[in-house]
Amino acid sequence: MSQPDPATSRMTPTERKVIVASSVGTVFEWYDFYLYGSLAPIIGAQFFSQYDESTRNIFALLAFAAGFLVRPFGALVFGRLGDLVGRKYTFLVTILIMGVSTFAVALLPGSATIGIVAPIILIALRLLQGLALGGEYGGAATYVAEHAPPGRRGFYTSWIQTTATLGLFLSLVVILGTRSALGEEAFAAWGWRIPFAVSILLLGVSVWIRRQLHESPAFQKMRVQGTLSKAPLREAFGRWRYARVAIIALFGLVMGQGVVWYTGQFYALFFLQSILEVDGYTANLLIAWALLLGTPGFVIFGALSDRIGRKPIILAGCLIAALSYFPLFKALTAVANPTLATAIENVKVEVVAAEGACGDLFNPVGTRKFTAPCDVARDVLSKAGVRYTTKIAPAETPVAVDVAGQLIPVVQDGAVAPAFAKTLDSAVIAAGYPRVDDGAKVKMTGLFDVFRPQPLAVIGILFLLVLFVTMVYGPIAAALVELFPTRIRYTSMSLPYHIGNGWFGGLLPATAFALVAQTGDIYYGLWYPIVFAGITVIVGLLFVPETKDRDMNADE
Repeated sequence: MSQPDPATSRMTPTERKVIVASSVGTVFEWYDFYLYGSLAPIIGAQFFSQYDESTRNIFALLAFAAGFLVRPFGALVFGRLGDLVGRKYTFLVTILIMGVSTFAVALLPGSATIGIVAPIILIALRLLQGLALGGEYGGAATYVAEHAPPGRRGFYTSWIQTTATLGLFLSLVVILGTRSALGEEAFAAWGWRIPFAVSILLLGVSVWIRRQLHESPAFQKMRVQGTLSKAPLREAFGRWRYARVAIIALFGLVMGQGVVWYTGQFYALFFLQSILEVDGYTANLLIAWALLLGTPGFVIFGALSDRIGRKPIILAGCLIAALSYFPLFKALTAVANPTLATAIENVKVEVVAAEGACGDLFNPVGTRKFTAPCDVARDVLSKAGVRYTTKIAPAETPVAVDVAGQLIPVVQDGAVAPAFAKTLDSAVIAAGYPRVDDGAKVKMTGLFDVFRPQPLAVIGILFLLVLFVTMVYGPIAAALVELFPTRIRYTSMSLPYHIGNGWFGGLLPATAFALVAQTGDIYYGLWYPIVFAGITVIVGLLFVPETKDRDMNADE
């Protein structure tokens, strides 16, 4: 009697419950994690603005870095726990830590009320969020994969892959809805706490669903047979046999996936707002529509990877993204801010400074204050989306900005001229750069403005960027869980995933903008994802094995 083909058979109620329970909880954790990033300027004003510039910068940098940089440590802590005591127990712990930490932000008084204690507690909560997220993803992906039948692991785990995008989408919807209902003034004063407070409801639902789950069959089998790892960390990373696989997974799969993911979802939003100067409401709506339309791609490419393999889809996504970023972002500029696109091509702007007068412009949290005249000039130009070059002048030459032949001095009476920024702004506008209220710029005032030609064209470009994300991200969970034996799977897969996404991906927006500011080219930051995605393609082709047909219960 022939057996049903797992690739075409219907999902059982138990399997559906496993996927729903794992996915709902993971959506909630991503929702929590993204709230801080989306509301960072408002949170900064509430918790850091009371202090002097140096202290404020330190706090802002710590709060920014904590959520990203601590994720690999969460992967180690909870990955080890998951391989020792079980998948279900561990991701119940992670979701409780994430939920309580997020809800606590809603109740935390600002620095005006409790002083320096407020930012210290906020940073501690961010650390807990990062640790929890570091343990959540590996647990959910491993749990679902170990329940999936052979031939359908890509499809089953792809539902987990939708959760990061859905979490971002949910956070944007809640923030936009609250902002619209309360107005900007009330939202900035106290309404920003509502999205954090809502998380307690999501936590209750997620914990209730997850408590009904049973441990994964693969882990139960190991427990019965007595084959559980006694030292998952030492076995996973202390033995070259498995440490080598983790290194290959990082550079041959996850690094490229991470930068493509952050470019398509986060840098695209940053580019719209900070470089193309599209208003925040419009930019968030455009991204939300692109995410909504693109999300099915995770499941489509996950299912496709069950047929043709994980490796070809992930590496193809990295390669296509790397080859198309420049034309796509140039098209985004032309459609979203056509006046700016024309000015970039036609208006020549130069920063004239002596050699050594210009420093670096790395400013990851946006709080650094530049004092050197050359740095002030380049910072102002970059934030205005002006494309410029730097011209080396003879020693002792005063720093100036040449706008289409009009020389604007930066220094007056030995310091940066008080009216420099205003004078420069007037000059670039007169030369052809757009005003803030330029009518040609894309703008949406309601959800269904999407049906106008200009917003529709922008969403089409953003959709392509999200599609690349779904190519690289849809199959990645299946690829990672299949690379490692069951007894150390949770530990082994979590670390490369969170280094690739938390470090290479998480630092992308700040690093890319620093490259833009340093060079004066609004597209130069794209070299960051292009280079790392290209490295992943090369390493992946040479060293990453195909894993779609591997036995998930294998000990080696």
